[in-house]
Amino acid sequence: MNKKVSFIKLIIICAIAAAFISVVCHAQVITEDDYSLLRKEMVAGQIEARGISDKSVIAALNKVLRHKFVPEKYRHLAYEDHPLPIGEGQTISQPYIVALMTEVIGPNKKMKVLEIGTGSGYQAAVLAELCGSVYTIEIVEALGLRAKLILEELYKNVKVKIGDGYKGWPEEAPFDAMIVTCAPTHIPKPLAGQLKEGGKMVIPVGSAGSQELVVMTKKDGKLIQKAIIPVRFVPMVDSKGKTY
Repeated sequence: MNKKVSFIKLIIICAIAAAFISVVCHAQVITEDDYSLLRKEMVAGQIEARGISDKSVIAALNKVLRHKFVPEKYRHLAYEDHPLPIGEGQTISQPYIVALMTEVIGPNKKMKVLEIGTGSGYQAAVLAELCGSVYTIEIVEALGLRAKLILEELYKNVKVKIGDGYKGWPEEAPFDAMIVTCAPTHIPKPLAGQLKEGGKMVIPVGSAGSQELVVMTKKDGKLIQKAIIPVRFVPMVDSKGKTY
């Protein structure tokens, strides 16, 4: 009889524990509605509050599901005001930086844009919402293939290439604009040559700890440089990991 009572007590305790775990897990689940609210808060508090005013860029940041481009264990932080790890020693850029670099090129539906440093694919997704065609290059194969899978499910106007971004994409040049999300110590000559007359390239330049985000505008075949803000990006590297 005692054994039977003990067994019943054990069943009751397990049932209570299971119910408790279920409640806790449910409380930690973030729904798409939750993400939508977080995204709106991000745009209002991090993007518009810092001076981003291009309505199309704001709309794109409101639309693109940033959490889809973040590893699952960091998704609850996807809309926070800082970069996040995405594996292979790389990061997804702070939302404001993505918005700023996008706004600087003056995106429109007629533009053909080159991105260097696909990373998570988030910047390419934002560009895909705003531009006619997006070409993006990632040197880390694992990241590039992962981003390609996500982007191909969502967009028809994005092409992903695994390769050395320093060399650009000569087969598809020239480009109306370029966004570079890794930092070389100098402006890559191949990229300068693949930029259209009148086009803009937004790029972080400098060594680790001393980088500046600049916009280069091509005028009469030459690049005119304008500084934007100090930044911190991962370095631009070749296939052997050597920095440019």
